[in-house]
Amino acid sequence: MTQLRGTGILAIWCEVPEDLEQEFNRWYNEEHIYERLSVPGILSAARYESVLNGPKHLAIYELESPAVMESEEYIRFKNNPTKWSREMSPEVIGTTFIRNVYHQIFPTEMDAATSIDPPSPVLQIGRMNIPPEIEGDWNNWYNTIYVPNYETVDGVIRGRRYKAVSGRPMYMTFYEMRSPKVSQSAEWITQQNAHESNAGMRKAMQHVPDSPGIWVKTFDPS
Repeated sequence: MTQLRGTGILAIWCEVPEDLEQEFNRWYNEEHIYERLSVPGILSAARYESVLNGPKHLAIYELESPAVMESEEYIRFKNNPTKWSREMSPEVIGTTFIRNVYHQIFPTEMDAATSIDPPSPVLQIGRMNIPPEIEGDWNNWYNTIYVPNYETVDGVIRGRRYKAVSGRPMYMTFYEMRSPKVSQSAEWITQQNAHESNAGMRKAMQHVPDSPGIWVKTFDPS
């Protein structure tokens, strides 16, 4: 089976003017995403739109490792955009543009079943910093208590955590779900305070605006 996930992610969030949105989507779905997928080490990609918080548009690229973003092949595409890319790139037309590269920190290894799983239908993503004086304890709590407990909730496929290689904030939590309603369920809400450590550790999180958000898949070239 073809590997579709690795230890890195490129995540791009953006908002574009309404009058350019139709052509922006055409450019992304017909040219840009396939161009990027031709780069060795970019394993899969999908596009999403927000249903809770934002920015509206999200593209996720699963990377063999974050080093793919420094490869000759990727840099060649980035430095030589097509005419359509020069007109429609979110770096050009975006009213909001966030581009972050991440390294996976939880789980520490990719199991065989996950590595061949296609992009999930729904993502809930939290983006946050944490005070450095509790960072070690916080990461241990997140990896051993918080994410594993949420993974027991019906409709949660899995949880993954990332640390930024480039971009801010430092941490991203990535829940893959079957429905955008999963995190509104009573079962999910119960898990928020199911462990005695949760209240204090949750309070310490320094979320960026519009975090967490929920995005639904709109385009999967696979």
